[in-house]
Amino acid sequence: MSLLGNIAATYVHPRRVLRHLLSAGVREDRALVLAMGVGAMAFVAQWPRLVRVADASGEDLQMLLGGSLLGLVFILPLLMYVLAALSHLLARLFGGQGSGYASRIALFWALAAALPLMLLDGLVGGFIGPGPAKIAVGILWCLAVLVFWTAGLIEAHFSPQSGSRHA
Repeated sequence: MSLLGNIAATYVHPRRVLRHLLSAGVREDRALVLAMGVGAMAFVAQWPRLVRVADASGEDLQMLLGGSLLGLVFILPLLMYVLAALSHLLARLFGGQGSGYASRIALFWALAAALPLMLLDGLVGGFIGPGPAKIAVGILWCLAVLVFWTAGLIEAHFSPQSGSRHA
């Protein structure tokens, strides 16, 4: 299935999509591209908000974009790897049988699947600005990530197939 098809399917059957992604085998190259892609799209999602901030405050837009680029494209993926490792250790503590790779894909895919809401959050932040709409979309985005990540971790660590996934 295509990337957009998988994203749409995640909103209906998140565990099934993660099962499909994990059935392709251990592919660290795909995990890294997914993490970097999430960072790149998060950077794009920030553009409208950063333009609004630069316009309102008089700050240099290029400096704001540069800082956002560094943080989201280069540092965020590293933090995602650390968070995935911590979630893997926590799942193992509670008897999970999945691999570290499965934990990484669960987190990276949860963030990737929630990208449409992240982009909406950026648009609301740029065109409407702070307020109830921005808060509501931000909460919706956070809930989507948590639901997708939790479903992914359950599939990765506690499903009958999780013991057969090694890495």
